[in-house]
Amino acid sequence: MPRKSPIVVLVGRPNVGKSTLFNRMTGSRRAIVAPMAGTTRDALARPVVWRGVAFQLFDTGGLFGASEDPLHELVVQHGQRAIGHADQLVFLVDGREGLVAGDQRIARELRETGRPVLLAINKTDDKRSLKSALEFYELGFDPVFEISAEHGTGVAELLDELVERLGARGLGLADTETANHESLPGERDAASTQPPAPTASDADREIRVAIIGRPNVGKSSLVNRLLREERVLVSDMPGTTRDAIDSPLLWHRRRFRIIDTAGMRRPGRVSGGGKVEMVSVALAKEAIADADVVALLIDAKTGASDQDAAIGGEADRAGRGIVIVANKWDLVKSQDPEFVTSFDETLRHGMRFLDYAPILHISALTGERAGKVLETIDKVAAARRTRVPTPALNRFVTEVTAANPPVSPDRAHVRILYAAQVGVSPPSFVFFTNVATTFHFSYQRFLVNKLRQRFGFVGSPIRIQVRRRAKEGGSGPRASRRPRPSRGTDRTRQDRTRRKPAKKK
Repeated sequence: MPRKSPIVVLVGRPNVGKSTLFNRMTGSRRAIVAPMAGTTRDALARPVVWRGVAFQLFDTGGLFGASEDPLHELVVQHGQRAIGHADQLVFLVDGREGLVAGDQRIARELRETGRPVLLAINKTDDKRSLKSALEFYELGFDPVFEISAEHGTGVAELLDELVERLGARGLGLADTETANHESLPGERDAASTQPPAPTASDADREIRVAIIGRPNVGKSSLVNRLLREERVLVSDMPGTTRDAIDSPLLWHRRRFRIIDTAGMRRPGRVSGGGKVEMVSVALAKEAIADADVVALLIDAKTGASDQDAAIGGEADRAGRGIVIVANKWDLVKSQDPEFVTSFDETLRHGMRFLDYAPILHISALTGERAGKVLETIDKVAAARRTRVPTPALNRFVTEVTAANPPVSPDRAHVRILYAAQVGVSPPSFVFFTNVATTFHFSYQRFLVNKLRQRFGFVGSPIRIQVRRRAKEGGSGPRASRRPRPSRGTDRTRQDRTRRKPAKKK
């Protein structure tokens, strides 16, 4: 069994540059960087590979420093939990500000953990840090690295020391493939209850799941419920989650990567929420684009809103599989027995374009029917990869068009000659016709519904294209565009013959 990748955790006061260093070391832009103290709340994790050694790097919220974040105490508790699972700590300080009381307090607490610590003095590219950087040597950590996370100065030397220490203790032997599927803090304790490790073929099918929705609908609560640990912060305050937090999960020998995203408000409100919210929403949209399946959370108390429909439309346009999850069902289930039917009918009416998405009624708080979420996501992910054999598809075309011939917007006579599936995730089909046209939108919707009835594709959008069949005797795309021979010359000659007066004898 492959060895687990070691865990390296970045710690320090707010606004010392931990997120900038995290992005630099991981070669990504997953952590939001802003001059506002307390920007980072959750512990982000990304794999790092340096000189053939792989480890998991964690970015934590700032500890023991000035922060206007109302959730600062909760952030500190979350960061301390990550420190408790670390194999190596990187203590980051601000060289411009010099040694302050908060740094000394963090240093004392890090020593009490018994974890090995590396001290990194950030922002040493600034002339103001030349004198103040010397103050940090009295903390007693050795060695000390002077770096610039923004420009990359000294980061390579820090990484060299990290992998040397990890390798010397036998902790840096995980390969790069394993590094992408490691457990996060909290999963080690539950290892005895986890199913056996999957085979390599199953590992290649990791399902990326983005949990999306408006603020305060319970996205983080659902993530923690699925992971069975307090992985992300949960609060009644809207906008608690800022970064896109991804966590691996093993369920019935299937690999998932659950991505908790920030709540998405209307564009007008986002622009007024400042840079942090704008970047948070951009990361949420990026998570949708990278996901295989999205779970669109809706507050069961308030029902679906126009913004819920807008978020669902974002996922539909991206071609992602979609599961609609009505959360907080424990607050409404005591109503009239017909409430479920009326609720679903109202939701379907407001999101008619997502009529293919299954609807689940759950409570992330109590765990009621939460297990159905992963089960349904797994089915949707499998449906997106379904490929229909060409003979079966063309038999389907023959049957459908015999009963309901195609209709085009310009009322041209259209015959579907044959069809082929040209892609999966999402399933994409090309229908070849006798003329270059498009189907009327109602007929295209009819075809999509018939495809679902025959072949499934639950929870996945279907893409349809229409092309004109190439003429015989030609090859390539130019064959279908070969111009017909013109008869204009013959007609002109005939007209001239008619107009020419007869010669007098």
